[in-house]
Amino acid sequence: MIHLEIEIEAGGWTEIDGVEALCREAAAAAVAAHPGPEAAEALAATLLLTDDEAVRELNRAWRGQDKATNVLSFPAPAMPGSPRHLGDVALAWETVAAEAGQEGKPVRHHTAHLVVHGLLHLLGHDHGTDEEAGAMEGLETAALAGLGVPDPYRSGSPEAVLQP
Repeated sequence: MIHLEIEIEAGGWTEIDGVEALCREAAAAAVAAHPGPEAAEALAATLLLTDDEAVRELNRAWRGQDKATNVLSFPAPAMPGSPRHLGDVALAWETVAAEAGQEGKPVRHHTAHLVVHGLLHLLGHDHGTDEEAGAMEGLETAALAGLGVPDPYRSGSPEAVLQP
């Protein structure tokens, strides 16, 4: 179980009908797809739905990259207590909406994908190697299938753009 605190800073996010419920469902699906013991724990995370400029500032300050990106994850250090706070995820409205348009998919599907992706990072998954990427994509695909979102990696369809 995961408690997701959602903060909406950019108005574009409200264009997605039921955006908060969508994000909570995607976060729960990510935790359920994760093979570790965390699925049985009380977990918490924060999701910031913001704009390109805010994500650009975060990316510059924390990763040294002066550019907007679709999703950023900031894992929290392990601390005792319940629920255990996994960390924070930030999504950039303009980038997410543009990518969805370029990929010919609904922005709500791309949003769900990026929430799942971000939460999996908080749970310790990465895509730095081909093996890690394959494992993470499998978890994403499983989580998204439970939400009725098509596989963003299937052959013959545009791949999701997940910027490093």
